[in-house]
Amino acid sequence: MYEVFSIYKTEISYTVATIFVLLIVQFLLKKAAHKVGKRSEINFTRTRLMFKYINILILLIAVFLLSLAWGVGLTEISLIFSSVFAVLGVALFAIWSILSNITSGIILFFSFPYKIGDKIKIHDKDLPVEAVIEDIKAFHLHLRTLDGELITYPNNLILQKAVSLVAKDVFLDEGKSSL
Repeated sequence: MYEVFSIYKTEISYTVATIFVLLIVQFLLKKAAHKVGKRSEINFTRTRLMFKYINILILLIAVFLLSLAWGVGLTEISLIFSSVFAVLGVALFAIWSILSNITSGIILFFSFPYKIGDKIKIHDKDLPVEAVIEDIKAFHLHLRTLDGELITYPNNLILQKAVSLVAKDVFLDEGKSSL
């Protein structure tokens, strides 16, 4: 055991330091996302979704840095990452709308002026919608109409359409049963 440590002392030291630094960065990013969520009165389930995205980002950075620490060259890493991204690019091009909705979900987390419980009107010439925001997910919003109908509205469309606020905190004011 001592031989392994003495042979790979530098690599083990870099690994420990990298993991320590990335854990601190992850903690700070999650704390910042929590502050933004709290300041903007964003539902905690949406904040946890941002935590998942932060975890994925930290994992990718960790794989890259630990590969460098253990002697994988930049050419090999760039070959692996470019191959993976090429395959992902081709695969995700086929499902670009899902990527669009995920990106829109991140944008909505940081800059959507409405929150769960607000009654909004979506100004769509083909299908105007007036409903209460019941939930905001990674891909879509759950909207409840006055008739009790549940509408799943894609995040990318909510960013493309004009939206106006009809009433704030409808759930708190009127209760869930009577919209």
